[in-house]
Amino acid sequence: MADRTPPYVLGIDIGTQSLRTGLFDLAGQPLAFATQEYPVLHPRPGWAEQDPQLWWEALVSTVRRCVETERVTPSEIVALSLDNASCTVVTIDDKGEPLRPALIWMDVRAHDQAERVTSTGDSILRFVGDIESPEWMIPKAMWIKENEPKTYLQADKIVESLDWLNYKLTGRWVACVNNVTCKWNYATPEGGWSSNLLRELDMEDLPERWPSEVLPVAATVGTLLPSVAETLGLSADTLVIQGAIDAYAGMIGLNTVRPGRLALITGSSTCHLAVSDEAIFGSMSWGPYPDAVIPGLWILEGGQVSTGSIAKWFADQFAYQEQIEAADKDTTVYEILDEEASMIPPGSEGLVLLDYWQGNRSPLRDPLARGVIWGLSLKHSRAHLFRAIYEGTAYGTRHILENMAQAGFQCTEMYACGGGTKSELWMQIHADVCQLPIRITEVQEAMTLGSAICAAVGAGQYPTLAEAAEQMVKIKTEVEPDPANKEVYDFYFQKYVASYPGLKDLMHEVSTRVQSQD
Repeated sequence: MADRTPPYVLGIDIGTQSLRTGLFDLAGQPLAFATQEYPVLHPRPGWAEQDPQLWWEALVSTVRRCVETERVTPSEIVALSLDNASCTVVTIDDKGEPLRPALIWMDVRAHDQAERVTSTGDSILRFVGDIESPEWMIPKAMWIKENEPKTYLQADKIVESLDWLNYKLTGRWVACVNNVTCKWNYATPEGGWSSNLLRELDMEDLPERWPSEVLPVAATVGTLLPSVAETLGLSADTLVIQGAIDAYAGMIGLNTVRPGRLALITGSSTCHLAVSDEAIFGSMSWGPYPDAVIPGLWILEGGQVSTGSIAKWFADQFAYQEQIEAADKDTTVYEILDEEASMIPPGSEGLVLLDYWQGNRSPLRDPLARGVIWGLSLKHSRAHLFRAIYEGTAYGTRHILENMAQAGFQCTEMYACGGGTKSELWMQIHADVCQLPIRITEVQEAMTLGSAICAAVGAGQYPTLAEAAEQMVKIKTEVEPDPANKEVYDFYFQKYVASYPGLKDLMHEVSTRVQSQD
């Protein structure tokens, strides 16, 4: 058991496949974690839904387990804060209950509606890189209104999962400035939402279903309802503090809330969050988002749709022998694949891999792009292919960084978290390809820690998010780039970038044909 020095804070991460709660002290030391999984439903191709009640059940269960594990007294936990997988749209009736399953972020049924938003050319779109995503709030609300009009008319609120759970905890409806800025087409320099955009889309009535108040990150939502406090095993005096989008909470939990630093949040996909003290327009990343986490600062958000998921796909499909070996040695298949791939020289002896298994989010913004590996010869082995996956995904990160640099953001160092950091080889390849140092933090649960930091600031334990992150985030490992690998990776990165223009038309023809056959 960790040394216990109250007061404590809870960070709650509402993820895509599970909800995770962490109990922390004010030095950022984790005392307990608890996780509860829930399913994602796919009624049709491109659709993804979830039962909101499962989030609430998971929240109650994990909070209670954390509190009981450490045997803390309720009064010692001063605050809690939640982060969420954004673009998770929930329709709520006038009694505060969901009307239908939530449309989660990966649900892209609203692609036609997103194209209509983009076609308006409204000036507010410049804060999202001029192109609307079908993942976001307005297109999804449009889809509900047009395809499920009864649900839309019955909806007293159309909100994010974070907003609904904050309401369940406190009885108060508020929106989060981080969610609305990044995913709801809200911009503080424009005074909030664009009434012209909503009018042109016949969605003028949508704001009536949104919370009327937008709170900044780390602001107080309220205290726990007495009945909820009893259910959770907490005090009714426990503060509920406004949180953020999960990746942005991760940015806080990595201490990258200062200009020049970049959060590299790895997993099935990879998110790149860059903080700037000035607006940077013209990149092919999402943003620049004004005041989305800290007032006065701007954020660019890059992303790769498929990174760790490609490594998993390869391990599942082509590493049966390594899986058997891993079971015999009581290790993981990835450790064995890493060991094999580490014996292959940089550049994988001529292989170039495009990491577009599920399209490209940035900087190409091409959902019809598809994965490619070329340069194969009879010399190449399974180990060559696995190293090429690591290198191709690292080239994707460098492509995003170079695009940001061309627009005006210069990254000086990366801070990484997530499943990808378990691979020393993958992190070293990222450092070598990008020729940037990578800092890896002690607490890899950066989302829950980031939410806990929000709770600590909201409870008055620290004056600002930046100061809290500086104290509560500790560096465990620093990965320095190897200059000896710069030349070879510069060469292959150029080939990576040049491959897409030559294959784009072919990719689109094949992707369109396959989709038409579904």
